[in-house]
Amino acid sequence: MASDAVLYVVATPIGNLADMVPRAVTILQSVALIAAEDTRHSRRLLDHFDIRTRCVAYHDHSGAQDLAALLAQLQAGNSIALISDAGTPLVSDPGYRLVDEALRAGFSVVPVPGACAAIAALSAAGLPTDRFVFEGFLPAKSAARRQRLGQLAGESRTLVFYEAPHRLLDTLADMEAVFGAERTAVLARELTKLHETIHREPLGDLRAWAQADPNQSRGECVLLVRGAPEAVDGAAEGERVLRLLLDELPLKQAAALAAKITGQKKNDLYQLALSWQKPA
Repeated sequence: MASDAVLYVVATPIGNLADMVPRAVTILQSVALIAAEDTRHSRRLLDHFDIRTRCVAYHDHSGAQDLAALLAQLQAGNSIALISDAGTPLVSDPGYRLVDEALRAGFSVVPVPGACAAIAALSAAGLPTDRFVFEGFLPAKSAARRQRLGQLAGESRTLVFYEAPHRLLDTLADMEAVFGAERTAVLARELTKLHETIHREPLGDLRAWAQADPNQSRGECVLLVRGAPEAVDGAAEGERVLRLLLDELPLKQAAALAAKITGQKKNDLYQLALSWQKPA
C-alpha cells in the first residue's frame, strides 16, 4: 500500500509573478522536494516567494532513473510538487509519465490550479468558448503542419495552439492557406507580461499585421482560430426547402427545384413529398 505522500501538480505564473496563488506558495514551501522542468528558470520564482525547498530537474529528457528517484521519494513518505517553466504542468509540458506512474503506484495526485496560457488567451479572444480544442504545438515543418491543419479544417470548435515565435509567420501563412484568409483568428502574445498583445483579425489580415511588426515574432505565442461553420444536415435541409416550395408550387415542380437548390436527388424528394400526402 502506498504511503500518505502526495504528488502536487502546481501551476505557476506565465509571466506576472503577482498571479501566483497563495496555496501554491504554501505547498511549495511545505513539500520535501520540487520537481521542476528547468531548475535555473524556476529559481527566480522560488527566490521571489522565499521558497527554500530542494529543487531537482524533471523534464522531457529525464530517464527512467530520474522517474524512479521521484517515486522512491513518495514511497518514503515525502510529498513532491511538480512545476513547469510557466503555467499549468502537463499542458504542453512534461510530467505525464510521473503523474501516470504515481497514480499506478497508488499515490494521491492533487492539482493546485492557477495560470494557463491557453485558457487565459481563450478568455480574452472573443471566440466561442463553450466548445474548444487544444492542439498544443503544431509540427515544425511546413508540409507536416499543413497536413495537420488540413485534418482540422472542418473542426467546428474553436482551435487553440501554442507556437514558437520564430515559426509564427510561417504558421500563420499555412493557416491562411488551409483555413482561408477570412477565418477569424487571434494572436495572444506575452500574456500577463509588459508587452502583452491580444490581436484579432481575419487570418489574412492577421498574418500581414504580424509580418509588418517584427516585435510580434518575439515571446510566447498562443494562436486561436474560429472553428469552421457546422455543416448543415443535408436531409434536414432538403426537407426544409421542399416544405417551403410546396406552399407555392406543384409537387413535381417543387421537388425539381428543391433538388437543384440542395443537390439532393429529385426522385427522393418527390417520393418524400408524396409520403406527406398519404393518410396516416
